[in-house]
Amino acid sequence: MDWSRLIVIFILLLGTGHQIAAKNGITLSVFTVTSKSVTVQWSRYPGASSYKITATPKQAPKTPSFSQFGTNDVMGSVNSLTPNTMYEMEVTAMDNTSNVLSQAKVEETTAPEVPNIAKAYSKHSNSIIVEFSRVTGATGYTLRAETESGDFFLETQVTDSPGVVLNLKPYTEYIISAMSVNAGGRSQPSLPVAAKTVLPAPQLNTSSPNNSTIIVSWNPVDQAVLYTLCISKEGSGTCVKQNTTDTVLIFKDREPGTIYCIKGNAWDPNGIPGDDFSVCQITRPSIPVITQIMLSSVDPQVLFVNFTLVRGANHYQALSSTGQTCTSTDSPCTISPVSCGQTHTISVNAFNEAGPSDPSNPESFITFPCPPEILGVEEPEPANCTLRWGAVDWVDYYIAFVKRDDGAEEFCNTTTMQCNYICSCGFTYFMNVFAYNKAGSSFLGQVLNYTTIPCCPKNVSISLVSPDTLEIAWLPVRGAELYETKAAGTSDLIFCNDTDPLCALSNLQCNTDYSVVVRPCSELRGCNNTCKPHSGETAPCTPEILSIRQVNMSYVNVSWSANNTKAVYTARMAGQTDSRTCQSAGTFCEVSGLPCGTAYEVSVTAKTSAGLSFPSYTMPLETGPCCPESVNVRQVTQAMTNVTWSAATGAKSYIASLNSPRGTAKCHTLETHCLMGCITCGTNYTVSMTAISGTGHKYECTYQGFSSYACCPSHVKLYRMSNHSIRVYWSNSGAVGYTANLHGSVSNYTCTPQLGSSFCDVSNITCGDVYTVVVAPVSRDGTVITLCSKRMFSVSCSGSNVGMVIYRGKGSD
Repeated sequence: MDWSRLIVIFILLLGTGHQIAAKNGITLSVFTVTSKSVTVQWSRYPGASSYKITATPKQAPKTPSFSQFGTNDVMGSVNSLTPNTMYEMEVTAMDNTSNVLSQAKVEETTAPEVPNIAKAYSKHSNSIIVEFSRVTGATGYTLRAETESGDFFLETQVTDSPGVVLNLKPYTEYIISAMSVNAGGRSQPSLPVAAKTVLPAPQLNTSSPNNSTIIVSWNPVDQAVLYTLCISKEGSGTCVKQNTTDTVLIFKDREPGTIYCIKGNAWDPNGIPGDDFSVCQITRPSIPVITQIMLSSVDPQVLFVNFTLVRGANHYQALSSTGQTCTSTDSPCTISPVSCGQTHTISVNAFNEAGPSDPSNPESFITFPCPPEILGVEEPEPANCTLRWGAVDWVDYYIAFVKRDDGAEEFCNTTTMQCNYICSCGFTYFMNVFAYNKAGSSFLGQVLNYTTIPCCPKNVSISLVSPDTLEIAWLPVRGAELYETKAAGTSDLIFCNDTDPLCALSNLQCNTDYSVVVRPCSELRGCNNTCKPHSGETAPCTPEILSIRQVNMSYVNVSWSANNTKAVYTARMAGQTDSRTCQSAGTFCEVSGLPCGTAYEVSVTAKTSAGLSFPSYTMPLETGPCCPESVNVRQVTQAMTNVTWSAATGAKSYIASLNSPRGTAKCHTLETHCLMGCITCGTNYTVSMTAISGTGHKYECTYQGFSSYACCPSHVKLYRMSNHSIRVYWSNSGAVGYTANLHGSVSNYTCTPQLGSSFCDVSNITCGDVYTVVVAPVSRDGTVITLCSKRMFSVSCSGSNVGMVIYRGKGSD
């Protein structure tokens, strides 16, 4: 087996070459470099029987070195080179006749020279210090540490001498070698030297049981035969050493609250000191001194404990005999809450990392007293009160505060358990008592309120608001929750209770003097019965109307009963649009000039200086109705008229009358018009009207006369005349004028005869038509009466002349 070839293949597979140069197909790369050799690898070239490797230095002298290799070789070395030198490496492929087939070049620098280890030693249990010679051209160094058994191997890169190999085991021997490094690679290892790591440091544990002692302990270190501890005070450059074979060491007479640093190491059997370990320990603080104990001026439940600050303490704790504590980093410390009437025995400890100091000398303090219990208030006589309370412990004196509900305040300072003060009526007083000692005042305790009896009202006014009602008003008084008003008359007693300063006493006796008393009351103290009475008078009694007598249409006499000779009586007649009054000090009065058709409500009132009485019961009064202002008579037929009139004030019905020597026509109606029959034509009538009120009052009214129309003619006939003429004939009923109207479907004709005549002729009448004929009287002013009946005649033709005239009956209107 060709082992060299397998090695070359293995190296090629590793791919660790540097630069590859290629020319005419062959490639070249550097595989590895040492101080005096360069190993290269190349690719096979077809037809090559041998390969030549030439190493030529880049600097003078340029004496090349070379090596020859066979046809199957792809890797080779050139030896005996100069360290730390740049070489041009060339590979040449040749045939059997030494002809050059292909060439490739690459540049590479050889490694520096091998360094020399001068010394290797250990100061720490996990490292070895290596001192070696510096090599020209080296950019760094590699330190190799391995155990003799081969179970440990470590390389450490360093930049200069000395170098340190770390991560080693304590008290273990290592084989150390060094190699120089540059850009080309690293040199061969130096000659090895043996070095052993020192013992590990003891792991020191410290504590301070008091303010002058430090105890140091540790676990035994394997192979150690002696221990050295060095102690120094923080800030001091002096270190005191002490050797021991034990694992506990006590340092006494240390300063309180001071930091001490202790460094320790172990020695092996060869007298070599091992690694060291340092730890710092503070001693416990000194005992603080309590300087003052006082209560807070802001919150009396907070107790301030003042003390001296000691060196090395980071906080303090005060402990009271009540079991309460407080912790602080500075003075003072506050204990809260404290209660009244307590005795506190307090001590203070200082603390740091080592623990607490011994407690300070205890100091006692008595807190503020508890608030007294108020027993009550006595008022032996009005406006003089005495406040009493019970005694409490730890008291030097008391201050009682009495505050009135309007803000006024008084106080008394006393060593007794009572206080006298003025307590005016109508006020509520709030009382509390504070107890005092050197620590201060007690808390606000029981607050007692005491309400005095309400004062009597001032400015009481009594006014009559209605005939039987008195309104009593007064100014409010302090402390009154209710007012009781009492009015005493001749035979009755009336009460009124209300919370407002106003009372109305109603349903009183008329024409009576009352004694009125207003008593203010409170729920706590009841009513004040010392208030003086006031006088009030009710109005006169209500008059009673005895009669109302209407003397004529516009004059009335009213009489009434009178029971008060000091009263002035007023009779009032109230209508919808009109009111009248009359006054008298007696029992009657008269009113005149009343209008027609007016209804009145009559009442009587009496008035004195006290006020006005209730009005009497009203009685109705109605004057006669008025006449209608206008009456109109219109004839609608020969025997019937339509009478209309304007409405009359006060009238509920009417009787209209038309009177003539030939007879009288009447109608009675609730309306303002009526149809009246039985009228005679051509007759003069007088017109009268009777207006009747709802209560039966009547008034006769006369108006201008009325004349009926002239009578319509009777026996109206048509007669045929010659020459196409028709004669209209009627019975003459008087010396009046008439007119005849003939209305046909083709032509209309009118004829008017002379006054007193009973016929007229119509010429050139059209025959063969039906005519409606009306003959009506004509009044003197020329008005044609339209009330006469119509008659129908047919006029036939006879040849070219008028034929027969036939009466067809009455025509319709």
